Amino acid sequence: MPHHYDRVNINKLLTRTRITMVTTPDWVKKAVFYQIFPDRFAIGQQQAIAVAQQPKLEPWEAPPTVQGYKGGNLWGVIEHLDYLQDSGITALYLTPIFQSACNHRYHTHDYYQVDPLLGGNEALQALLTQAHRREMKVVLDGVFNHASRGFYFFNDILENGPHSPWLDWFHIEDWPLSAYDGSLPANYRGWVDLRALPQFNHDHPDVREYLMRVGEYWIAQGIDGWRLDVPDCVKAEGFWQEFRCRVKAINPEAYIVGEIWCDASPWLAGDQFDGVMNYRFTEPTVAFAIGDRLQKEHLRGEEYRPYPALTAEAYGERISQLLQQHPWEIQLTQLNLLNSHDTARLLTLANGDRPSVNLALLLMFTFPGAPCVYYGDEVGLPGEADPDCRRVFPAKTDWDLDCWEFYRQLIALRHRYQCLQLGDYKIIATAGMGYVFQRQYGDETLMVAVNSGDNIIEIILSPDIINLDKIDIAEPVFSANGETVIDRNTAGLLLTMAPQSGAAFAII
Repeated sequence: MPHHYDRVNINKLLTRTRITMVTTPDWVKKAVFYQIFPDRFAIGQQQAIAVAQQPKLEPWEAPPTVQGYKGGNLWGVIEHLDYLQDSGITALYLTPIFQSACNHRYHTHDYYQVDPLLGGNEALQALLTQAHRREMKVVLDGVFNHASRGFYFFNDILENGPHSPWLDWFHIEDWPLSAYDGSLPANYRGWVDLRALPQFNHDHPDVREYLMRVGEYWIAQGIDGWRLDVPDCVKAEGFWQEFRCRVKAINPEAYIVGEIWCDASPWLAGDQFDGVMNYRFTEPTVAFAIGDRLQKEHLRGEEYRPYPALTAEAYGERISQLLQQHPWEIQLTQLNLLNSHDTARLLTLANGDRPSVNLALLLMFTFPGAPCVYYGDEVGLPGEADPDCRRVFPAKTDWDLDCWEFYRQLIALRHRYQCLQLGDYKIIATAGMGYVFQRQYGDETLMVAVNSGDNIIEIILSPDIINLDKIDIAEPVFSANGETVIDRNTAGLLLTMAPQSGAAFAII
């Protein structure tokens, strides 16, 4: 059952957290995540609860719209678990699933009820059972900064005005409230001034306790962690430290990962999150692998800037800075991604240039932290910015099977080598668009070489970089797009790399 603490006990836990070593869930370091937008993934054959059996839905194959529902549900996720397991996926991250009046469900009505369109609580429990039987983890999206106009406590304020007992749960500024008429002042605070998303007053002890108990409840029900939506907007002192303590008291191996687009250092000292959605890795990786092929018209907002194009040396500098920012235990549990439900898909950003996408994937799957695949990317699903990046998962007849095989091989590589899960990351050479690094864990070492340029390049690894007397380099254990040849000569190891190619070599 969930643990509840008085303020004295919480302060003791927070103090203990600050003085202990940084610890993060071991399973995350070895995981390959798959992000699912439930409304667009699959419609299961088993019916949802009766009230939602005959909803009016958009045609499945029609382009997605901002407000339309497609009808994907958790039963559909369950029916695809064998496919995901066969692909090598070991963990699922689901965007919000709780009752809501929008297809993405970031407008929460009820934090204790899975949306009926998704199958209700019954479907979630079935998903947890079936996933755990396959030793797959399930992480849910926690929207704890704001609720919705339909959230019971806020709806009571709309109905009863200043007589509502829940006034202090939100930031009410004046009367009357205008929840829907944009020509009038809202008179309450919404997230980024959106009336649909009334922001919680996290300094109110009842609000704080309510949200803590939601976090505890679903961990106790068997979920394996929380992805936290816009957690940097929660300003209440000690909120996320307390959240960590209470969640970890129930399951010490629960994963807590935040959506932070900027420098996440304030949240990654070991007392709040185990990692973040690592857009600080995404940006330079896309800028190096895609470069000037990037279609900027598909980008939205200033928080995500995967440009200008980077040389190998500039990419190495950005990666070195990133790896120095956080404790190594945190680095190993960052959630690494190349796109998400909030960005255009990488294939579209690259203007369909599959070789450059392949190089970005190689860099992600060989980087410290857990790689995350956005549903459909593995079968070649394109998509411009929201809502187009939230297309339905395609029928198998529309899959890019070469793309799927490439993903499967990369995922298998990740699982095969412990050095990719736990090993050090060392940049050993940069030249023009050529980038070479190694991952080492104990006696196991992989060297990865990437040429994101349009020309053949040669890179010399001199004896002061690699001890030629103690190594033997076998055939590549993985290659992308073209051939990389290694020859020994008096100067060292000569790498000859085809244009837009990459390879991983086992160093014995």
